[in-house]
Amino acid sequence: MVEISELSQREASLRRSGVNAADEVLHAWFIGDVLSLEAVLMQFLRNNWRNESEVEDLCQDVYLRAYKAATEQGIPERTKPFVFTIARNLLIDLVRKGQVVPIEAMVELERLEVAGDTPSAEQSIIAGEELRRLHSALDQLPPRCREVVLLTRIENLTRQQIATRMGISDRTVAKHLEIGMRVLANALYRTAVKAQ
Repeated sequence: MVEISELSQREASLRRSGVNAADEVLHAWFIGDVLSLEAVLMQFLRNNWRNESEVEDLCQDVYLRAYKAATEQGIPERTKPFVFTIARNLLIDLVRKGQVVPIEAMVELERLEVAGDTPSAEQSIIAGEELRRLHSALDQLPPRCREVVLLTRIENLTRQQIATRMGISDRTVAKHLEIGMRVLANALYRTAVKAQ
C-alpha cells in the first residue's frame, strides 16, 4: 500500500509540475539507455565521418533524432540498434548532400548489424560499379601510394604512424596520400587521372 500511495504522490507531483509519467519514462530511458551509448557512438562517428570537428555536433543530432522518434513512435525495444540506425541514416543523408563517399564510412556501415533500408536493384548496381571503379583505381596506384591510402583510410593510422611503420618521411606520406586520394576521387567521378 505504501508503494501505491508513493507512486500516486509522485504522479500528482509530476502533474503539478507539468510533467506526465510518460515524459518521465521517456526521459529516464534516454538518460539510462541512449546516453550510456555515447562512447561507442562517438567512436562510430569518428570512424565514419571525415571531419573530426563535426563529430560532437553529429552526436547531438543523433540524440535529438532519437528522442524525437521515441516521443513520436514510442520507446524501442532494443536501444542500440535504434540509435545506430539513426546515426547510420544521418551519415548517409550527409554524404548524399555532400556528394562525398568516404571509404571508411561504407566499410563500417556494412559491418554494423542493425536493420537498415534495403537498397533497390538499381542502387545495388550503381554501388557495385562504384566499388569496381574504386578497386580498379586502387590497383592502378603505385604500391607505396596504395599502402599509404589503405593504412590511412582502412586502418585509421595517422601520417606520423604511417611514416614510422613504412620508414619514410611524414612529407612523403602526405604526398602519397594526396596522389592516392585524387586518383580514387577521380575514379569515383569517372574522370581519368594518372598516378604521378
